[in-house]
Amino acid sequence: MSGKPVSQLQPNTLAYETTALIKPTGFREYDARWLFEKEINLKGVQALGEGLGTLIYELGVRPEIIVGHDYRSYSASIKMALMTGLMSAGVKVHDIGLAMSPMAYFAQFDLDVPCVAMVTASHNDNGWTGVKMGVSRPLTFGPEEMNRLKEIVLSGAGVLRKGGAYQCHPELAERYLADLTNREKLSRPVKAVVACGNGTAGAFAPRVLEALGVEVVPLDCELDHSFPKYNPNPEDMKMLHAIRDKVLETGAEVGLGFDGDGDRCGVVDNEGEEIFSDKVGVLLARDISALKPGSQFIVDVKSTGLYLSDPVLQANGAKTDYFKTGHSYIKRRVKDLKAVAGFEKSGHFFFNPPIGRGYDDGLIAAIAVLDMMDRNPGKTIADLRRDLSMTWGSPTMSAKCADEIKYDVVDRVVSHFQSMKINGEAIADHPIEELNTVNGVRVVCSDGTWGLVRASSNKPELVVVVESPVSLERLHAMFKAIDVVLRENSEVGAYNQTLKELA
Repeated sequence: MSGKPVSQLQPNTLAYETTALIKPTGFREYDARWLFEKEINLKGVQALGEGLGTLIYELGVRPEIIVGHDYRSYSASIKMALMTGLMSAGVKVHDIGLAMSPMAYFAQFDLDVPCVAMVTASHNDNGWTGVKMGVSRPLTFGPEEMNRLKEIVLSGAGVLRKGGAYQCHPELAERYLADLTNREKLSRPVKAVVACGNGTAGAFAPRVLEALGVEVVPLDCELDHSFPKYNPNPEDMKMLHAIRDKVLETGAEVGLGFDGDGDRCGVVDNEGEEIFSDKVGVLLARDISALKPGSQFIVDVKSTGLYLSDPVLQANGAKTDYFKTGHSYIKRRVKDLKAVAGFEKSGHFFFNPPIGRGYDDGLIAAIAVLDMMDRNPGKTIADLRRDLSMTWGSPTMSAKCADEIKYDVVDRVVSHFQSMKINGEAIADHPIEELNTVNGVRVVCSDGTWGLVRASSNKPELVVVVESPVSLERLHAMFKAIDVVLRENSEVGAYNQTLKELA
């Protein structure tokens, strides 16, 4: 065993090289995320592998696992340490090499392997690392599994077993690409900006889309783990604006942006308008429910209220359930409710058969958007966007708040708004119509304007989202009201971005 980890170590010392360093807060609700070298070292990653292998045996799952890594300068080293720990715990490792997260999920089905551990920090800044894990395809860990894994690892209770083995699958990438392209091409060529932010998707996305008949205009598709322009995050305005500029420059019909590990997709229309992913989900829900009336959809609490108020979805008999933000939560909810699809504002899209296999894949989402365009000849994606009722929505804004305190702060904020509702107090001069507390608190006013506060599941931050179907002024009023409540907590820091760009 790697021994009981410690939470702090001085780098460049004997202890650092021989002792497992693991900061406890890295075990999050459904992923594991750490600052590499500051919060976890390679010995700590090895201990994580031992603990994961021990949990696999404890759960009675066949001890075989898919392992891949994203394109960061240190990810391959972290994967090797993780695999060492897994094999020492008696697990057979199937190494798929450099990969996007959905390639690892695909490999579980393609190679008939029950477990997965994908080394990625997704869209987090350089310096971060992490692991997305699961033992029951297409699901990934939720809080119960993560808490048990945390107990095993931090107590040094990993069990070493014989039987560990290693197998490399260099052909897996080609099988994944073939799986996505083994279908009819689009009825006509579509000119699309394909943006990858120099992340892992750059090695795969252009090939897939070109094979389907897309005229690809590549944007930052060269692999560069320094992320020289911006983090590969299609929810971030820097990336969306870069896509917008390229769409307008080249006359493309759509812009498609992928995050660092390829499980998310962002969309910019032919007029350069950034369509937030929750509204992309509304467009896809319209398209899908027209083909399959009565469709069930799952969306996260950060998402637009249009899923309930849109007249086309109502006419198609579509049903929508608002649930916890997080790919593991939405994935599980899609499975449990046998939904056709699930959508997150962050750009995670989940499609059950026949469109997908239940996991989040940015390329499958992009193909769904292209198919929607194909089924609407004579309409641009801007036309489809304009068909939606107008709402004014914010980007996902994040305010700094330490991991150790962020959930306590959110509990205080929830209690504050609950007291306001009980006492009949207004927010932003309007009565509180509803409080959704499934994940933080979503405060809905009588005019449909709403604001959300929740703790980020994978960063030391609080997340704030606001939307109004009434006006930009109401959007700003709701944000100010939410912010006043947040600022009653001194632990809350500055925002990563604000509403200035919507003014």
